This record gives sequence, structure tokens and C-alpha cells, in this order.
Amino acid sequence: MEYSSDEFDVIVVGAGIMGSSTAYQTAKRGQKTLLLEQFDFLHHRGSSHGESRTIRATYPEDYYTPLVLESYKLWQQAESEIGYNVYFKAHQLDMAPANDKVLHAVVESCSKNSVPLRVMNPDQLDREFSGRIRIPEDWVAVATEHGGVIKPTKAVSMFQTLALQNGAVLRDNMGVKGVERDGVRGGVWVCTENGERFWGKKCVVTVGAWTTKLVKTVAGIELPIQPLETTVCYWRIKEGHEGGFAIGGDFPTFASYGDTYIYGTPSLEYPGLIKVAVHGGYSCDPDKRPWGPGNPLAPLKEWIEGRFSGVVDSGGPVATQLCMYSMTPDEDFVIDFLGGEFGKDVVVGGGFSGHGFKLSPVVGRILADLALSGEAQGVELKHFRIARFQENPKGNVKDFL
Repeated sequence: MEYSSDEFDVIVVGAGIMGSSTAYQTAKRGQKTLLLEQFDFLHHRGSSHGESRTIRATYPEDYYTPLVLESYKLWQQAESEIGYNVYFKAHQLDMAPANDKVLHAVVESCSKNSVPLRVMNPDQLDREFSGRIRIPEDWVAVATEHGGVIKPTKAVSMFQTLALQNGAVLRDNMGVKGVERDGVRGGVWVCTENGERFWGKKCVVTVGAWTTKLVKTVAGIELPIQPLETTVCYWRIKEGHEGGFAIGGDFPTFASYGDTYIYGTPSLEYPGLIKVAVHGGYSCDPDKRPWGPGNPLAPLKEWIEGRFSGVVDSGGPVATQLCMYSMTPDEDFVIDFLGGEFGKDVVVGGGFSGHGFKLSPVVGRILADLALSGEAQGVELKHFRIARFQENPKGNVKDFL
């Protein structure tokens, strides 16, 4: 089929990690693809910028683990096509009080998905890491080989470059104000704020923290996706101890459950600094952000002092970065057709709730499947339906919460 310059097989709205991965997938499959971004490419106003994201298979919800395992393969496949690395290998360590329901669910999920793990008591953990990580007497730790760090801005750039190499058209500073059904020949018109219009057989909406606003404008549907502003903190490793916390050795990516969910990565992006942060943040309007003051530091300071034996300076972070989450009530994704007058012509991917980046290769594959064939191969999407919030405003019920 011949197209004019403003006609496409697939139009992807939003060029963060999910949209860029989707555009790579559709272009690679020979589909004429347009990728639109409201700001500059690789901007810092959303959820896809920065220097590191954790990848791990230790999920309390067993339906994420197979997606993570597929994502590892897809990350490596994309790396082989581009010729450089965005994934850096590490093991993963999860820790919590011994009676913590989330950690118990993690162990069950790993068992169900055949992910090997080791459970360690405080003494065993102390020996494993020569005292670099310690936990209280009534805690346990779970170690798996499936951890690691992704370089986010580099990863977005990789998918955009691969999409371009496969024939996609990339346009930034193109805010989308509407998507309209073409009642004559089918498909949709995507309308931008500067007055341009593009026709597409299919449209995929991956606009992160702006998902609720755009979906309400386009379809009148209120999605319960709440943007949060979160703070990433970097802490100084005391002189002489830097090597023990660096990527490439045996120091893991990690997550700590309990009263506060704390996570972190080995020292990578800033030599001598380790990333330790709280999973969570403050509600915000993505167009009127507070740009601070950040999450409370007291729980982080206490945690660092208790876990790293004084080898990491807990006085305060030496560097911070702001980022956004797009939270659903159940912290599960939204991956579904928009429905209504759009039927299966518009697909939405959003609500990634601060844990989606690692899964972006498989999410892009799934969104491309849905747009091009109307179904996703080899994956169960019932937990990601929009309709779940009509059945229960809190979304999916989880017994470990």
C-alpha cells in the first residue's frame, strides 16, 4: 500500500522508553512507523532519563517474572543490533523481616517460575559479602542471579536509533492534543498542538505521567494513574572501600521490604557513589511539578547506617535526581485497547508504577503485537486490563499486601 508523507501503519505517541521500544518493534517488522514526542528527545521531564535502573526477576506477583526473563533476552538482542551495552550484569539481593509477606511472595513466585534462589540468615549474609551488607537478627535475605543495571537514557537512545535504522520517522517537540477516529476509511488521525495531522492505521499511546490527561481528552475515560515525583539519591562510599561496592564485582542490585521499600544499585554511574533510594514519592501534576523537596531522608539514613556497617556515609546524599512515577492503585501496568469508538485501533501502555523500565523491551513487543495483530503472543494480559478498575477501584487484589 502506498502512503503519503503523513500516513503511517503505526503512530506511537510518546518517545520515552516504552514508546521508543514499541517504535523499534513495529519498524523492525516492516511497518511504516511514526514516533512523536511532546518535548525534546531524551528530555528529563518524565520517567525515562537518568543513569541507572534495576532489572530483577524477584517479583511478589508471579506474572511479572516470565516477562522479566523475556526482557533479558530482548535487551541482549537489541544490544547486539546496536553494537554497545545498556545492560550491566549483577546479582539481585532482596531482604526483609523474616515474617514479611512480600518477601514470602517473592520466594513463591521464584519457585513457580523456576528461578533459582538462596535464602540466607544474617550470619550467612555477613559471610557472603564480608560484612558489606548486614541485616538485623530477625531478617532474612534472598539472593538470585537475575539482577543487573540498565542505563536508561542510553537505552532510550538505542531504541530510537534502531527504530530510525529500520525506517521509522521520529519527530520531537510535537505535543499531541487529540486522536480522532476516521469514520470514512478507518484508522485514526493524530492531531498535534502545532496544527499538524497524521493518519495511522493504528495508534499506540505511551505518554507516561501524561497518560490520564491524554486518555481523558481522547476518549473521556478516567484512568486512575497518578503521577508522583520521586527522588533518586547517591551516597558516598568511604575512601578505600569503593571497589567492594562497584558494578562488575560481587556486589548486587538490592531491594529491602518492610516499613519502607528501599532499593539500590552498585556503584556505576558516579565512581565512589552508591544509589540508595525510596520507592515512592509525592503526587504531582506533570505540567506543574514542585521539583522537590524530595522524599524524607530519615528512613534512608537509618537504613544505610544499619546495612553498610558505616562504610557508606549516611549523613546525607551527595547528589540527587528527580524522576516521575505513574502509579496505578495496585501498581500493576495498564496495557490494553482503548476500546469504545476506537475499538482495537488505539492501544494504551501506561501506569508502569516505578517498576516498568526493566520490562520495556517486552512491553514494546506486546504493544506492537496488540497494534498489529490484535493480540499478544504468549502472554496473559488480564492483570493489565483497563476494566479491572471498574470491577474494583483498587484494581487487582493481592494477598501479600
